[in-house]
Amino acid sequence: MQHAFSLLAQGVGDNHPQTLEELLAGAALLLPMLDVIPNAAIFIKDVQARYVLANRTLVQRCGLKDLGPLLGKTSAQVFPAQLGPGYTEQDRKVLEEGFVLEDQLELHLYGSREPGWCLTHKQPLYNRDGEIIGLAGISVDLQSASETHPAFQRLAAVDEHIRAHFNRRVTLGELTKIAGISVAQLERYCKRVFHLTPRQMIQKVRLEHAHRLLHTDLPITEVALQCGYTDHSAFTRQFKASTGFTPRQYRQATSPL
Repeated sequence: MQHAFSLLAQGVGDNHPQTLEELLAGAALLLPMLDVIPNAAIFIKDVQARYVLANRTLVQRCGLKDLGPLLGKTSAQVFPAQLGPGYTEQDRKVLEEGFVLEDQLELHLYGSREPGWCLTHKQPLYNRDGEIIGLAGISVDLQSASETHPAFQRLAAVDEHIRAHFNRRVTLGELTKIAGISVAQLERYCKRVFHLTPRQMIQKVRLEHAHRLLHTDLPITEVALQCGYTDHSAFTRQFKASTGFTPRQYRQATSPL
């Protein structure tokens, strides 16, 4: 799925469309196929970061019944006020700087306000003159662990160790000792079994704990410490990179009405 997304975003050979409208004419033919993918939100935006195409999964997660109301709007206009601007800020970086977002672990809030983990990819769309005419993006739901993989038991011990010690610095060295494999093997097997790198596994556990603590009255500086961050600003940067908003904004967005 990600390979097909890359082809869509980059174009093939000299077949780059000159305008976004030309690209959409072809991409629209694929929409019926994209609509049946339940575990991935797929979209295209114009240079103003406005939706011009989206599959059914994204439409439903925005709390809408059909695509129409989504078209022409930015994430800041679609998602809650505390959340949307962060997503649009990410879009601007892609559109204005040509930034490619790849394999970004993100915690999203769905219509029910329940959190869900995704791996997000965004790439700029170029015309034949090398000008950015929009962006294409996909957020794929994080899959369950592949328990049938031969290395699953070893990596389950790695996951257990991370969950027991995430509130301190966890090194790749200690994880390789637990698994009894090299760093390269650990990286490769973690991607196959958990669909994440070891660092992303640590990040995910820390952010899951932060999500729980931010529903309490615990000061944010203390939340950072309990999640393994000795630097409050580093926690804020990491949290915003994964959620699109700061811990304080997240707390406001998810507090009971």
